[in-house]
Amino acid sequence: MFGFEGENAREKVIVLFTMCFALAMAMLDNTVVNVALPTISRELGAGVSELQWIVDGYVLVFASLLLTGGIAGDRYGRKKIFMAGLAIFTLASALCGLSQSTTQLIAARAFQGVGAALLMPGTLSIITVTFPPHERAKAIGLWAGMSGLALALGPTVGGLMVEHLGWQSVFFLNVPIGIIALLTASRTVRESVSEVTRELDIPGLLLGSGALFFATYALIEANEKGWSDPLIVGSLVASAVLAVSFLLFERQSPKAMLPLRFFRIPAFSAGATVAFSVSFGMFATFFFMSL
Repeated sequence: MFGFEGENAREKVIVLFTMCFALAMAMLDNTVVNVALPTISRELGAGVSELQWIVDGYVLVFASLLLTGGIAGDRYGRKKIFMAGLAIFTLASALCGLSQSTTQLIAARAFQGVGAALLMPGTLSIITVTFPPHERAKAIGLWAGMSGLALALGPTVGGLMVEHLGWQSVFFLNVPIGIIALLTASRTVRESVSEVTRELDIPGLLLGSGALFFATYALIEANEKGWSDPLIVGSLVASAVLAVSFLLFERQSPKAMLPLRFFRIPAFSAGATVAFSVSFGMFATFFFMSL
């Protein structure tokens, strides 16, 4: 089946599709919401800064907890953390659709980011332990292809749903998919943990998240408060101090969630730079073009 071998080929394909659909949900929410922003602004009375928080509240929490989510899965069980993340993401999607104000929607989006950060690393690690080495490249290729497809389809799917079903539909779409994925994963995915025990890097998490939060806050709120506002200047300074502290801590910590030695590998550094550049341009373009 799909070129996979063995008596459990069907089970492996089901696991692969479950991981791909879960990944697609998380990635789709990176782009699909942008198309709904004009409608959300109109119906909830949200300004530009509030619209940015609706998008960035999700991305900020997602990015801050992503590495920690991967370590938690390796340490406490990949299936357990994946299903917890999937349940949180599904519940948060329903709360997003039920939101009656921008404050509620921003809070629900941040909660959604928690779920995405827990489930996304699990999708790849579960595939890695499910497929033997000679089948792993094909499985990961399909997984990566689904990620790119979800990002590309986001604006189109979002536009159609907002036009015919309302902005809430872009969030409610995740609910049945999430429930089906939960039921399927509970039956087919096998529990696994990493042979090498990794500890959670709580100081690194706090320092890195703090740096990202203050930078995001300053960049969003400076449009209204002005770049010379003491709160904006203080946020930029706090972000810089926390970012430097994060790098210094990760450099000497034996349990660093972001080992800086990886950046000495040219292929890793180049890949990270390209991914950052593409994401930077894509998210900015999607947001402003939608408005």
